[in-house]
Amino acid sequence: MQSQEPVTEKPRSGSRGLSAPRVVLGLLCLLYLVLFVVRVAISGVAPLIKTDLRLSNTELGLVFSAFAIPYAIFQLIGGWIGDRWGARMVLCVSCGVVAAATALTGAVNGFAALFAVRLALGFGEGATFPTATRAMSSWIPESRWGFAQGITHSFSRIGNALAPPLIAWMAVLLTWRGSFAILGLLSSAWVFLWGWFFRNDPREHPTITAADLAELPAQGTRRRAAIPWLRLARRILPVTAVDFCYGWVLWLFLSWIPGFFFEDYHLNLQSSAMYSAGVLSAGIVGDTLGGVISDRLLRKTGNLVLARRSVIIAGFLGAFIFMMPVILVHNLLLAAVSLSLAFFFAELIVAPIWSVPMDIAPRYAGTASGMMNFGFAIAGIVSPSTFGYLVDHTGSWVVPLAVSVLLLALGAVLAARLRPDIPFETKAPAQS
Repeated sequence: MQSQEPVTEKPRSGSRGLSAPRVVLGLLCLLYLVLFVVRVAISGVAPLIKTDLRLSNTELGLVFSAFAIPYAIFQLIGGWIGDRWGARMVLCVSCGVVAAATALTGAVNGFAALFAVRLALGFGEGATFPTATRAMSSWIPESRWGFAQGITHSFSRIGNALAPPLIAWMAVLLTWRGSFAILGLLSSAWVFLWGWFFRNDPREHPTITAADLAELPAQGTRRRAAIPWLRLARRILPVTAVDFCYGWVLWLFLSWIPGFFFEDYHLNLQSSAMYSAGVLSAGIVGDTLGGVISDRLLRKTGNLVLARRSVIIAGFLGAFIFMMPVILVHNLLLAAVSLSLAFFFAELIVAPIWSVPMDIAPRYAGTASGMMNFGFAIAGIVSPSTFGYLVDHTGSWVVPLAVSVLLLALGAVLAARLRPDIPFETKAPAQS
């Protein structure tokens, strides 16, 4: 439990080696990597699980969607939990649940049990991203928020790219069941690192320096002010709608791309995993570049609309263009290249869209980002299950891919209405 009393020890005046804020950012990068490895691992061995447990594509889609049900709920309350109890405790508890759910995935014996452990994984991961954003708002200079969102989400995409070949390789050595047990054990190590190093208030960290604190946002007394839920939700709703469109496409990539190569192009498990890794690797570059471009535009122009909105729109339109060849031409190489480029552009969206809630409502950064990511979570419930159902009932992968293309176009239109330059007013004109 964090002390609320003022810190008596003065921060050091010099800085040697890695600064505490950089270590915190590094731990958050590692967190994002771990969370996406354990989240996406199931898609890498989905053909094996489907055969072993005798599942249809519709049932497999429901399993993919199960994760997002509690995940959606925690987008609304997880940010509030992070704001109220602090990132140190919340992330330790959340990631402990993630580790346990991952390990138990290897013990399932049917659809119901697999659905249940994916629900548990969603409970664990639900509060992590809004709470990590809360930590960033305290530990990262405001001028680098876009970069921080970009680099952390780049590590999540490294996790995306690593997961299919890693889980396929582990499945050969250990079976798919043993692979999840090992992943659960490894992911638990992050909990101990975070609990040992992190402090909710940077001023309380034993290695913080005066130079570090001078760059960080003012901490103040961090009183737990009441959150104006309805007013904040209305203000963030346009961002939530845009995030739904982005989320629909991302869940498609995370859940079904390995199966797409395995079933539509009749590749073996190892080959489909490698093609999937190649596609998902493009997101690493897109995530980082989106944050760098957004921050650079902000520094040069001081215009939040240009820095955030233009990058988001460019991402949607680029992904829309490069998804078209996948649904029009059946060619393995063309599909792999086009999907890679589409994913690259889609990932340009991530850093600026996660920066928007921080721009609008920095005081409620955890809650606001959770409200935004609620759209992503709802997409996670609808997109994977709809995709599996459409594949089963049409016998084609083109129809669900075409739906995703339409959502990309809609996302570009909705993004044009975002106003990150208008801050959320803390006090309402009337009693809220």
